[in-house]
Amino acid sequence: MTKEERSLIKYRMERAYETLDEAKIMFDAGRINTYVNRLYYACFYAVSALLLTKGLATSKHSYLRSLLHRDFIKTGAIPADLGIHFDLLFNSRQKGDYSDFVIFKAEDVSGWLKFTEKFIDHIDRLIKTM
Repeated sequence: MTKEERSLIKYRMERAYETLDEAKIMFDAGRINTYVNRLYYACFYAVSALLLTKGLATSKHSYLRSLLHRDFIKTGAIPADLGIHFDLLFNSRQKGDYSDFVIFKAEDVSGWLKFTEKFIDHIDRLIKTM
């Protein structure tokens, strides 16, 4: 891995944690749809960093999801329950951003924060072993 790749991986993980902090702020402010969006993007940045460890990169969300499943979830490097959580965020973000009249309720999505933290922390630890 090149120095530039390592720098980009570090930057994307920093963005993942920063975006996770933004999600908390949005939840506390009652901006629940934005909270869901930020949770997804926190994971997106972490997965983007992880893919770079294998020399993979994409800006296409569906392809990123496919690579995550192919290279990390199916191999067992990332537990299946975390993959299911990523899929939940992926689909929810799509609905919240692109469909009309989608309103997430705080009581339905409040637990997503802890699972998202677990997902990002797992990826962070995985990257550090590479």
